[in-house]
Amino acid sequence: MSETIYDAKTFVPWNSVGFLIGHTRRALLEAMDRELAQLDITAAQYITLSSLSRKRAATAAELCSGMIYDPGAMTRQLDRLEQKGLVRRIRLPGDRRRITLELTPAGETLCPTMNAAVVRVLNQHLSGLSKREVHELERVLRRILANAGEDLKLLTEDSHD
Repeated sequence: MSETIYDAKTFVPWNSVGFLIGHTRRALLEAMDRELAQLDITAAQYITLSSLSRKRAATAAELCSGMIYDPGAMTRQLDRLEQKGLVRRIRLPGDRRRITLELTPAGETLCPTMNAAVVRVLNQHLSGLSKREVHELERVLRRILANAGEDLKLLTEDSHD
């Protein structure tokens, strides 16, 4: 049996892991939105484009699953990215129902610039922490996700320095 972390009698929601993770996520996404605005891209669009670039998804359904995104919202987002000339939908011969997605050359060209913008935001928010501390935070977050039953395969394929 694992150790109980919180006690209902003394629990302070705004000091809890859930609250802090949620607000950290919001702060990061808002900062990414501001940084990516100069590229006419949102943080959500960045995640979609990055997923396609790194071949982590090839269909809207796979993107929704990996991002925990509503299918209707994903369709609208893909429409916007297609209008911007960054993504294209491809119908597979022999199966008109299956549509795969790929980045256009313009989408591929944009990826390094988007990544640099996101790295600037992350480094700003992680300033004052050591690489060791950040790696430990990543490890702990992966354990929390594993405890929640999340499939960590997609979260562990890429490594960094």
